[in-house]
Parts: sequence; C-alpha cells; structure tokens
Amino acid sequence: MDSNLLKIFLSVANMRSFSKASIELNCAQSNVTARIKQLEKSIGYTLFHRFSKGIVLTDVGEKLYPYAKEIVQKVYETQQFIMHLKHEETLKIASTESNAATRIVTLLSKIDKKYPNMKLELSTGPSQELIDMLLDYKVDIAFVSGKPTNKEFMIIKEFKEELVLLKPLHKNAANNILTFKKGCTYKKHLDKYMKKQNKPYKNIEFGSLETIIGCVKMGMGITVLPIFVVDHLNFKNEVKIETLPNEFKNIHTYMICRKDNQPLITSYLKKLKL
Repeated sequence: MDSNLLKIFLSVANMRSFSKASIELNCAQSNVTARIKQLEKSIGYTLFHRFSKGIVLTDVGEKLYPYAKEIVQKVYETQQFIMHLKHEETLKIASTESNAATRIVTLLSKIDKKYPNMKLELSTGPSQELIDMLLDYKVDIAFVSGKPTNKEFMIIKEFKEELVLLKPLHKNAANNILTFKKGCTYKKHLDKYMKKQNKPYKNIEFGSLETIIGCVKMGMGITVLPIFVVDHLNFKNEVKIETLPNEFKNIHTYMICRKDNQPLITSYLKKLKL
C-alpha cells in the first residue's frame, strides 16, 4: 500500500475537507480527490461519506485511521534515519556573527565532547542569508535573530535577548548606523527605530562584529546588540549603553532546523545549556 495515499487520507480525515486538505498538502483538490478514490479502489471500501456540508469517515475509514497514522509515522521516521545517516559524521551549523561570538564556542566544545567522531562545520552571516541556506539544505541548524515564520522550520531552542543601543563613550556619534550586511535583522530593527526618532542617517555595513564595535568607539555611528553579547565580550565600559523602548528591545535568538531535515542529535540540542 502506498504510504503517500495514506498521508493524503489522514489529511482529509483530519481537515474533514478535500479543499482544506489540498491547501495543507499544497496540491490541487482534484488530485486529492483522485488519490482518495485510488486508495478506496485498492482496498475495496469507501472511506468517506460525502455530504453537502462536508465529509465524515465511514466505519472502515475509522478503523483504518489509527493504522494509517502509525504507518505514515514509521515511514517518516525511516526516511529521517536514512536521510541523516551522514549526520552522525557531519553537522553543518550556521550562525549570526553576534551569536557566533558568544554561544558557538560552547556549543562546539560540548558537541565535540559528547560526539567526538562528529565533524562540525560553521558558517556565519546575517539572519536572512542563514534562513536561505537552511531552506536550501546547505546547513543542518541555524542560529537566527527574530522568530522565523517559515512553516518549513522547527524551533529547537529559544534564547531570550534584550537589545541595547551602543554609542561612543566620550564623543558624539556621526549620523550613521553601523550594522552587518544586507539581511541583518538588527539592521531592520535599527532602521525602524531611527525612522521613528525622525533622525536622518546613513547606513554603513560591515562584515565583522569587532569592526562594528571599533567604529562605534571611534564615533563613526551607533549600533544595536544584545546586552548578553556586550557583557560576554566585556566591552560594556568601552561604549555608552542606552536602553531601547519596549517595542524595539526584544529580538530573541532561535536555534532552528527544517522539520523534514532534523539532525539525529536534535533531542540533545534541545536540552543543551549554552
């Protein structure tokens, strides 16, 4: 029996609608209807009673449902196992620069201690770039700023952050915002803050956290970072720190993966303290 037909059967049964199931499965309603008819023909029984206001399972459909659910789950787990065999050897990690400067070393050292035979690869970049890499299966997990909205993603861990505004300590800052390159969540947030302040500014983009902090110290402009990063890197006495309004200060960091591409060590990652 084709497990894909059972998957469609479960969707229709759960949604109690062919049209809603087609939306969930991202396919044409006619295709869903044809697949259900194919399944009914293959087993020799009608699975749904059709009414003008919807559908309900037949007695046979009710009996088939728990078996179909178990089969689909087992097939999924088998696919995941086969897909992730290589991950016992390699885990590809992507991270924002600010997170890489704080949590990544601890993450890498703990994984290496727990799984000494696992090869670890690290890429850094702005959040949008990391999201694109995850969507394209180029990395296994990613640390991004701001809660992801992609339905393909699963949140493994959430790290609560408080953003603060950083300015030069002993001089006036130039009318520049200093951020990472295009796709940086902090840049988008700082843009909104500056526009609300009705202050003219120019954006200057950099590739490293150290360069941004160095330029803030020199008076070239301002930036925002999580206070955790400021404390962890121990430069809170080298820049002026200002609290942001509530609407701007809470952008949390999320460790995420694809729902259909979960690392075998996902359970370990969920419990890991960083």
